[in-house]
Amino acid sequence: MQKVFSCALISVLFSSVPGLNAQANPELQQKVAALKQSTAENQQKLHQYQWIETTQLTLNGDAKPGTESKCQYGPDGKVQKTPMNPPSPPPAPSGGKVKQRVIAKKKEEMKDYMGQVKTLLAMYVPPSPQKIQAAFQAGKASLSATPGTGAAQIIFKDYAQPGDQMTISFDTAQKKISALNVNTYMDEPKDTVTLAVTFASLPDSTNYVQQSVLNATAKKLKVTTTNSDYHPLAK
Repeated sequence: MQKVFSCALISVLFSSVPGLNAQANPELQQKVAALKQSTAENQQKLHQYQWIETTQLTLNGDAKPGTESKCQYGPDGKVQKTPMNPPSPPPAPSGGKVKQRVIAKKKEEMKDYMGQVKTLLAMYVPPSPQKIQAAFQAGKASLSATPGTGAAQIIFKDYAQPGDQMTISFDTAQKKISALNVNTYMDEPKDTVTLAVTFASLPDSTNYVQQSVLNATAKKLKVTTTNSDYHPLAK
């Protein structure tokens, strides 16, 4: 009786250890390892390319003028962007000084918010092998396989900040990410942000973000980013 009780107690204690259940799942462990390796190798391949990024903003249902940038990775490992279309000249000020100050303030606030949006986006795209490993070790990863498709959904909770969730659709045969979906927030949980990302492949099998759609519901803002026209960098 005492032996049975001891075994039961040990089982309870082990199940309460963070990360133990996730790490004890061989299938999850295998797929997380494949995902990390694929992500790291793919990032190295992307460093050999330049491409065009097109960004479209929609605020309160109104589409704003889009922007295009030529992109490539710099020596520091960060994406360098060169605007391709010059900014439109600002419209002539209208109304009194008070109205002009209000308009200027709103523009500045939106500029700051867009900077925060870009920082938030970079926390998830591309996925970080280090953050993937940290979430796995903390027991924040789970697996949802789709039978017969060769695809698996790997779900990470508290991936970049407390309370967020990132779901990666991973093609286990091709060892490529096919889609990525994030539920997160800006400064506080009520300022919800969703991110839907689709991936595509270049002729040499390099995987890249084809399009991302970010919705910041509190600001009624939608940011659609499309990447295209990939070319190898001149050697």
